[in-house]
Amino acid sequence: MDELDFYSTPGRMTELGPHADELAGVGDDLQRAVDTVQGLLLHLFWSQAYGVDNTTRQDEVQHRSAIEILDLCKRIDPRPLTEAREPKNHALLNCRHFSTLTTAILRAAGRPARARCGFAEYFEEGWGVDHWVVEYWDGSGWKMADAQLDTLQRTFKNMQFDPLDVPRDQFLVAGEAWRRCRAGEDEGDRFGLDQSLRGLWFVEGNVPRDLASLNKMELLPWDSWGVMLEGNSEHHRYDALFDRVADVTVRATFDEVRSLYEDELLRVPDTVMSMWPPPPREVRIG
Repeated sequence: MDELDFYSTPGRMTELGPHADELAGVGDDLQRAVDTVQGLLLHLFWSQAYGVDNTTRQDEVQHRSAIEILDLCKRIDPRPLTEAREPKNHALLNCRHFSTLTTAILRAAGRPARARCGFAEYFEEGWGVDHWVVEYWDGSGWKMADAQLDTLQRTFKNMQFDPLDVPRDQFLVAGEAWRRCRAGEDEGDRFGLDQSLRGLWFVEGNVPRDLASLNKMELLPWDSWGVMLEGNSEHHRYDALFDRVADVTVRATFDEVRSLYEDELLRVPDTVMSMWPPPPREVRIG
């Protein structure tokens, strides 16, 4: 299977299962796919901006696969998935869910797409914020789209770019952030989620997550496995391996992406450690 064929078909996290017929044809048009996802999901951290109380719904973000996400959407509101809901009836998830579900819908239509894990430069001045986007093939190359950014968010953050064509300097895949920090071109403390969750260790964790996603295993931002459980930021034993993963994922050369993922320290096992909410616990990947 070549690169475009590979990314045109679903993986374990991007099967639509019983929801495929209901979403048939949606992925033929990128804007329609994004609109559909935005009609179903709200980012947990943004929910109050839409008048939605998230205090009793924190566990919704634990859903992993597209089927689980869509099952949740149907439990909240049983209407057709192509009908936008009121904000209170959206599933409260995060950027990874927006990107993974959009990827699933595009792949169901036979369009090459993949979710990417990294850092957005467009949410907070001077910060690389932990984030996920969608890469899609436009016929001549890979472009990035941010499926989360609706009109309210773009206006609030005064974003001037097209969210269906995110500039490469506005979203750094995790490997690029790692490379810059290792080369002394950037500071690890500039990357993370907030003041308490930031640093080179945070960048480090996203590097194998992006490799896994390039291999169609789009896991949650707090899922950890293999080399991610080795505490490399403390002893640096695996710095060379992270350098290699960073290089391969930045270039995203398909054969290297696939072969490197065979390393048992990098490949997603059947059981991972979920680090949030604490305490860490083993979770079997469906």
